[in-house]
Amino acid sequence: MANNHERWESPLSGRYASPEMLNLFSPQIRSTTWRKLWLWLAESEKELGIDISDEAIAQMKAHLTLTDEDFKVAAVEEKKRRHDVMAHVHAYGQNAPAAAGIIHLGATSAYVADNADLILMRDALDMLLPKLAIAIKKLSTFAHEYKDLPCLAYTHGQAAQPHTVGKRAALWIKDLLRDLRNFERAMNDIEFRGVKGTTGTQASFLAIFHGDHAKVEILDELVAQRAGFQNVCDISSQTYSRKVDVDVMNAYSSFGATCQRIGGDIRHLASIKEIEEPFESSQIGSSAMAYKRNPMRSERMCSLGRALSNLNQDATQTYAAQWFERTLDDSSIRRLYIPHSALLADSLLILLNNISSGLVVYPAVIARRLASELPFMATENIIFALVAKGVSRQEAHEKIRVHSQAAGAVVKQEGKDNDLIERIRGDAFFEPVLGQLPRLLDPRTFVGRAPEQVEKFTGGGGVVEKALEPYREAIGRSERGEDKGGELHV
Repeated sequence: MANNHERWESPLSGRYASPEMLNLFSPQIRSTTWRKLWLWLAESEKELGIDISDEAIAQMKAHLTLTDEDFKVAAVEEKKRRHDVMAHVHAYGQNAPAAAGIIHLGATSAYVADNADLILMRDALDMLLPKLAIAIKKLSTFAHEYKDLPCLAYTHGQAAQPHTVGKRAALWIKDLLRDLRNFERAMNDIEFRGVKGTTGTQASFLAIFHGDHAKVEILDELVAQRAGFQNVCDISSQTYSRKVDVDVMNAYSSFGATCQRIGGDIRHLASIKEIEEPFESSQIGSSAMAYKRNPMRSERMCSLGRALSNLNQDATQTYAAQWFERTLDDSSIRRLYIPHSALLADSLLILLNNISSGLVVYPAVIARRLASELPFMATENIIFALVAKGVSRQEAHEKIRVHSQAAGAVVKQEGKDNDLIERIRGDAFFEPVLGQLPRLLDPRTFVGRAPEQVEKFTGGGGVVEKALEPYREAIGRSERGEDKGGELHV
């Protein structure tokens, strides 16, 4: 057997995802979930009158967790039978001989495989939701702290009317709240497949209960309750509709796009030195250029976000390719995209929490960049002030236009600072409003209601607080330092 350094390992398991999410999609949890499903089926059938002994149930309960030997037995059997579910039925029967004759009674492979996938997708989203809520809370705190700090906004990649650092963060939060809603909706919409038989007709269970339709319906409900589901799929074929996967993957894909969007903004802001992601004292930015502080966390977030945002196509194409009541060309690809989507989302939330915990703002750089563009933006206010003093609007506009063009040429052609205000101060035409220039050039007068918008959005009783209410306990643990969900592996 090769050692760990001689076999390929997914970066998701070796570098990016959390231990708890890796554990959720481990062979142990998946196989244990299968055994639980067989136990729940047997318990429910016994409850409804099927002759299953107490000893059989006891033996099944005693062997829910597989040993290394159990996995070996299943592997040998699967190689012989080419059927993973029946291999595990065989291995479970060896552990619980009193139950060997009733394990999987009336069921088809999709009973354990599909229901287990639904359980794992539900539990993955349940793990991710608090992590996303914590990230939103951290960004909300950041937005609130910097709600009053004016900065340049950018449209078309060009300097535009200023807003505030906190307002930009609030825009990120707004999109993350949509992701929170999408995750909640995707999780709550997952219905348990239940006990449906080979083509969804429940014919095998109807035979077991000698034509008693009521007992078949109750069996479906009992197993679902034991699995922790309130809703059971009312119509299915052999499998649950792969449309369910599409809906879950679309939620993940949308979140991946959000991470790319936020990471891209932080990378651009880092390139102009207005904001930086956390940078540790011993961290190396470049192997060659020792002075560099590369935004590697945000770059990684964009990269993993791109991978996640593309996975919904795998689910969409798999759903579209199914024939009639089921074809097996869905199996292999679902072994990839179901765990990969959750592991990628988990990895992204580790990054997002880490970045949100230590964003560094450089107000002096922000002020300098704002000052370089503000004179042009203030020209309309200067024209209004002149008109209020009785000056012709057209004459004021022409004077401003001439000086602005000249100042622009100095900036672009000579590489010098914007001298528009000095030009205005030196022109007697503007003497009526020179005393008002400090007020007219105050950056705070250009940001509109941005501070008030952020306060209403992130403050007490606001949209953010209401959305995060179900996650107050998890947020509290994070704030007390009990949750290390933002620690990077590498």
